[in-house]
Amino acid sequence: MENTSLIEQGPIRPPNEAESLLIRVTRNCPWNRCLFCPVYKGEKFSKRSVEEVKRDIDEIAASLEQVRNIVEYSGVDEGTFNHIMRNHPELLSAVSWWYSKDRSVFLQDADSVILKTGEMLEILQHLLEKIPEVGRITTYARSRTLSHKSTEELKELKEAGLSRVHVGLESGCDEVLEYVKKGATSTQQVEAGKKVKEAGLILSHYIILGLGGRNKWREHAIKTAEVINQVDPDFIRVRSLALHSLAPLSEEYQAGRFNPMNDEEVVREERLLLENLEGITGTIYSDHILNLLEEVQGTFPEDRERMLEVIDNFLALSQEEKEIFILGRRTGIFRYLNDRFNSSGRERAKKILEQLRKQGTDTEEFVRELTLRYL
Repeated sequence: MENTSLIEQGPIRPPNEAESLLIRVTRNCPWNRCLFCPVYKGEKFSKRSVEEVKRDIDEIAASLEQVRNIVEYSGVDEGTFNHIMRNHPELLSAVSWWYSKDRSVFLQDADSVILKTGEMLEILQHLLEKIPEVGRITTYARSRTLSHKSTEELKELKEAGLSRVHVGLESGCDEVLEYVKKGATSTQQVEAGKKVKEAGLILSHYIILGLGGRNKWREHAIKTAEVINQVDPDFIRVRSLALHSLAPLSEEYQAGRFNPMNDEEVVREERLLLENLEGITGTIYSDHILNLLEEVQGTFPEDRERMLEVIDNFLALSQEEKEIFILGRRTGIFRYLNDRFNSSGRERAKKILEQLRKQGTDTEEFVRELTLRYL
């Protein structure tokens, strides 16, 4: 969520934090070497001072106080909401947050937990003092940073108000992690994840389908499942690899050192991952448009077979039907697999395929270019 221009903000946040207030605690990423990541490249990492962060919190709190006064005077209804939106555009972020379901706060940028624990505790205390209506506080953190924190420190953060930690697991395969310069080993990832869970924090792990390429896809899927099985994160958020031009992995591809997978291959990898998840109780989310099969999501173990069925239904299609669905999905005609039964949408997607064939255009490369629109 965007705040006023006086508030400093970073460039990204998780998709499920779209309605959250964004409070920047650090600038950029302390590692910033991951080959697959296009964000923060060329930017220097720095920690914001506690006083800087407090000033931003005070600015946000002042805006929320204005909204609170209007709501208390006029009541909580759609008319009041519309009145504020029309007459107080400077309160756009504050009023949207006030009316949001979770009233969440997301602490930016890539690794807020890298601050000294005492500094984080001071920030959390000030945040809840100034904005007591906060329902949830979340942040990104790196496994390497978390592994260097004690469980007691993480418990202190939990008791001070931190609710959830978003961690980029990406892969559980050490060969893949080393190649993409993740800066963490599978052992560190397990250690970090267990600490987060032991501290009582909600853990959201991110994995990148296709990160091992055609050479390491099996190891990537199986080893990632092994790490997840050991940690049992609350949420597993799936992302499919896209080679952004600003990501160094794109240079690896251009140089012929990385062999990316196509959509069908990624779906097969996803199936192998799901097959190897055992003894977990978390929820897998496919909450990003880069994923081909958005409906492959659910809670383990009860939804496993349904998710596998979706994948198998796709894999059972003829090659032409797969290409029609892939093109329909990547061009925004389809959202779900069953959308291909819509005759008008199917015809539109089929015409795109026919046109590509007529032009002699490589379908995989065309789809790869399409996915970059969503980064």
